[in-house]
Amino acid sequence: QVQLVESGGGSVQPGGSLRLACAASGFTLGRYSIGWFRQAPGKEREGVSCVNSNYCRTEYADSVKGRFTISKDNAKNTVYLLKNSLKPEDKATYHCAVITHRDFCTFNSHEYDSWGPGTQVTVSS
Repeated sequence: QVQLVESGGGSVQPGGSLRLACAASGFTLGRYSIGWFRQAPGKEREGVSCVNSNYCRTEYADSVKGRFTISKDNAKNTVYLLKNSLKPEDKATYHCAVITHRDFCTFNSHEYDSWGPGTQVTVSS
C-alpha cells in the first residue's frame, strides 16, 4: 500500500529555516516523481517543488526559488524540502505527493496519484 507521511513542520520566525520530510512506504520512492504542494487557509493548493525519479529534473515555484531546495535520500526512502529565509506568506499546510503512472515533474496536482496528510508550517514573529 502506497503511503506518504510528512513531518518537520512547526512554527518559525521570519528568516528562519525548516526541513520538511516526506517518508514513503509501500513503494520505492526513488523510482518515481515526487512533488511538494502547499495550501494556505482560503487559498488554492500551490505547487512548490518537484523532482523526477532520477533526480535529473527539479522545479521550483517562482515564489520559493533560491530559498527552497528539494532532495531525495533513496536509502531512507524519503524526500526532503529544505526551506530557508522563510516569510509569513510561506505559512501553509505542506503536502508531498507521488506520481506512479509516469515519470515527470509537474505542478499539476491532478497528475499525482497519492498524497500525504500534510504538515503545518507557521511563520510569524
